Amino acid sequence: MALDQVLAEEVGAGRRGPTLRLWEWAKPAVVIGSFQSVTNEVDLENAEKYGLEVVRRVSGGGAMFMELGTAITYSLYAPAELVSGMSFQDSYAFLDDWVVQSLRGLGIDASYKPLNDITSPTGKIGGAAQKRLGSGAVLHHVTMAYDMDGDRMVEVLRIGREKISDKGVQSANKRVDPLKSHTGLSREAIVDHLVTSFTTAYGLTPGAVTPEEMARATELATEKFATPEWFHRVP
Repeated sequence: MALDQVLAEEVGAGRRGPTLRLWEWAKPAVVIGSFQSVTNEVDLENAEKYGLEVVRRVSGGGAMFMELGTAITYSLYAPAELVSGMSFQDSYAFLDDWVVQSLRGLGIDASYKPLNDITSPTGKIGGAAQKRLGSGAVLHHVTMAYDMDGDRMVEVLRIGREKISDKGVQSANKRVDPLKSHTGLSREAIVDHLVTSFTTAYGLTPGAVTPEEMARATELATEKFATPEWFHRVP
């Protein structure tokens, strides 16, 4: 979470060019939006039971459930001018279009659903969140389900429990539409396809997080993202 903020700020300051980062989670996690209530969104007891660390990100949007190898996550860091004059809805559609087109290239009937969902006719593939930083950058990140355990997700996230209590967990499971079920491809193969698609459309130069950026992110994680004050900013 800290690295997302740092890389966006680096782009805003002009020390880093616009960047696409595809990354994996180091441990199972639930990530809640900047303005979400911890207790309203997450069953902390079940999260602990399944070894899920709960963290809060800097962007808005909804809670995301990730076990290792079950999701594909990417972050876009760009100058704020890229979305200047756009509403949040227009900017979501604009910044998600490349991945929608890439998924269609895999034979998936993917589409953008306002405000922040990437969907198929059979369910939700992924969700986006966005933060426009005062430093002059926009952070736009997306988590897509690759092989998600929808039953466990509903045990950990409180989302929609009151809506499905009379129908059982199975109906909530159907709301998630993992990419593996669409394609049969490995997670790595889908990631490679995404990179190829973006490179074809806009061009990419391979890069890495610098030692200075990682050091700053590590410091920010300790001073901000790992603190009770940040985590419980909305109890």
